[in-house]
Amino acid sequence: MVVLGRGYARLVVELAAVSDADRVADIGCGPGGAVRAAARRGATVTGIDPAPVMLRLAAAVTKDQPRITWSQGTAEALPLPDGWASVAWSLRTVHHWKDVTAGLAEVRRVLAPSGRFLAVERCVRSGATGLASHGWTEQQAESFAAQCQEAGLDGVRIERHPQGRGAVWVVHASRA
Repeated sequence: MVVLGRGYARLVVELAAVSDADRVADIGCGPGGAVRAAARRGATVTGIDPAPVMLRLAAAVTKDQPRITWSQGTAEALPLPDGWASVAWSLRTVHHWKDVTAGLAEVRRVLAPSGRFLAVERCVRSGATGLASHGWTEQQAESFAAQCQEAGLDGVRIERHPQGRGAVWVVHASRA
């Protein structure tokens, strides 16, 4: 089984309070660790990723799991119907989005009324380069939270959580 990001998967599933009543959209699912964690709680989950190789890898370790589907797509063009998701998250992938405004419009579109959105990014230092820059500074987390509000999401708040030897920023939002 692929175990990349297992701690992050547990964190997002716990913070989102995923239950068997939820339909979850994992935006940028990669090998699917958070998808599997949500499905273990009984949720119906769609993992979305732009990379076919990631979707093949994820599907290979989730055979015969009817609560899980895999779809190729991007944050800017989510392959889900309007109002489908009670929960959507982006786990360490917002920094890869090509157009944050379009991505957040899509998140709002696919969220059901009262749906929850979480964006999780690694805490990074200002001025970091290369792989060390994959994440958010505090100012970037605040900027993303402001963009969530501009996109029409409600209840926006930022939290910092310890994770392994570092920490992550979590931006929470919802659709009214």
